[in-house]
Amino acid sequence: MNKPRSWLMIWVVFCLLGLAGCGSGKKVKTDPAQMPMKRLSVREYPRFFDSLEFKDLDASIRQSLVYFNRVPAARTYGYGRDRYDAAHMIRSLETFQSFLSENPSPSRLNRFIRDRYIVYRSVGRKGGEVLFTGYFEPTYRGSMDKGPDFPYPVYSKPGDLLQIDLSKFSDKYKGHKRLMARVDNGTRQVLPYYTREEINEAPDFPDRADPVVWLASRVDRFFLEIQGSGRVALDDGSVLRVHYGGTNGNAYSSIGKYLIEQNEVAREDMSMQAIREWLEDNPHRMDEVLHTNESFVFFKSGTGGPFGNIGVAVTPLRSIATDTKLFPRGGLAFVETALPEPGREQPKESWDRASLFVMNQDTGGAIKGPGRVDLFCGNGDWAAFTAGHMTAYGQLYFLVLKP
Repeated sequence: MNKPRSWLMIWVVFCLLGLAGCGSGKKVKTDPAQMPMKRLSVREYPRFFDSLEFKDLDASIRQSLVYFNRVPAARTYGYGRDRYDAAHMIRSLETFQSFLSENPSPSRLNRFIRDRYIVYRSVGRKGGEVLFTGYFEPTYRGSMDKGPDFPYPVYSKPGDLLQIDLSKFSDKYKGHKRLMARVDNGTRQVLPYYTREEINEAPDFPDRADPVVWLASRVDRFFLEIQGSGRVALDDGSVLRVHYGGTNGNAYSSIGKYLIEQNEVAREDMSMQAIREWLEDNPHRMDEVLHTNESFVFFKSGTGGPFGNIGVAVTPLRSIATDTKLFPRGGLAFVETALPEPGREQPKESWDRASLFVMNQDTGGAIKGPGRVDLFCGNGDWAAFTAGHMTAYGQLYFLVLKP
């Protein structure tokens, strides 16, 4: 009688220590060297401090809770070698949210995290740092009708664009990226979808994809694609919200990097503003430069937003985009980076160090690997300036409630 009880006690102890893989926090057998995150000991935790005094953090947490409450409770999310189910992610966020309502001091905050949360650090790039860039919601001039002042279409998702899920053909393709393709009318072959150059040069492309709206500037259209959503100030005085509707599936390539390699813009001077200025000063070379990026984004009109890749609204300075194949969607994170003072367009070298609690709610074509984060900066002049100039190195951490 005593022997089974002894084994039961051993099993309970193993579960409490997280060694038996029970419930939330179960281990996955993987090579630690390949993990995007490292689980920290308490003595390795950073000093947690929110530079914006938690402003708008509750709203961002609520958005992630919307996401977690509509996925299966048993769905799991990876934190390095550990995995936690959606039910545990909800408990983790609700516990943190409840604590924030007490307006804690920095010392209480750090003690609370040490006692209640496990912290993971991104391995970052070579050298361990993470590169932070920014994105924002732009506003551009446009019209619902094509005309001499508004000749550039913002395309909806084309009717002939196919999305192929190879995992339906074989289990060996599970986890692979879905292919965007088309069927060639002549040969009936399945081919990659049209590149940016092919789309721009096809006179009949508006027959394949209805324009959502027409813009005054081709450069505006390109930057709308880079940001993934935006507002269009229409010629009748109203404003149209446009949201990400899909992509042609071709690989994203940075035109900023191309301009640096061509010695057109110095690396230290590179920014979204510098790219725009160069394109507008060199319209005869616009095709050459823009077509180096074969990726093309399609849009749809809608209300609210902008929305991240988990289908909830992103919050200025509280939402980040990461490589969601590596980091947990919707998860609570803490970042250390640099930002200009709110409302001030300061030279980048004078930006102050900042630390913020954020939610992982988005992704992007250029955001790949454990060493990249894109911070949503909001809309307006300050957001455009900050997102356009932001290239700051720092650290990325993820927090989850102890099982």
